[in-house]
Amino acid sequence: MTQQSKIRLATAEDSALILSFIQGLAEYEKMADQVVATEQKLKETLFGNNAAAEVVIAEYQGQPAGFALFFHNYSTFLAQPGLYLEDLFVLPAFRGKGLGKLLLSYLASLAVERGCGRFEWSVLDWNQPAIDFYQSQGAKLMHDWRITRLTGAELQALAAQYQQ
Repeated sequence: MTQQSKIRLATAEDSALILSFIQGLAEYEKMADQVVATEQKLKETLFGNNAAAEVVIAEYQGQPAGFALFFHNYSTFLAQPGLYLEDLFVLPAFRGKGLGKLLLSYLASLAVERGCGRFEWSVLDWNQPAIDFYQSQGAKLMHDWRITRLTGAELQALAAQYQQ
């Protein structure tokens, strides 16, 4: 880590900042219309009694420059927890300063420290700069795997089929 950059754990007071990073990421990914997160929801879900994920903030020369949001998953094959990176984003003005690598290496060290057997994340197939960056850090694309997702009405419909 350089003297100009550092990683710190986010606090509830960072909820507005985290929301701004999420909105910036959504704009970059051409998905801004899908963001329904609010400061209050972030405070509740990230910093409440049952926090669902953790966030770290990257700072450059004392200014918030990016973030990573992550949580634990579990590998039955390894019988070990894993670390899943949900979002990584660096503001355009701070790109090229090593902050993405700093965030990834911080999370990798955290995964090792916590006894994780894997550190995983997804990347959009059109985002070649991100793919190239991740591969330059040693990551391998999992070509045989596809993300499967239920949300909204489809999630509700499947849940309604459960009979106790």
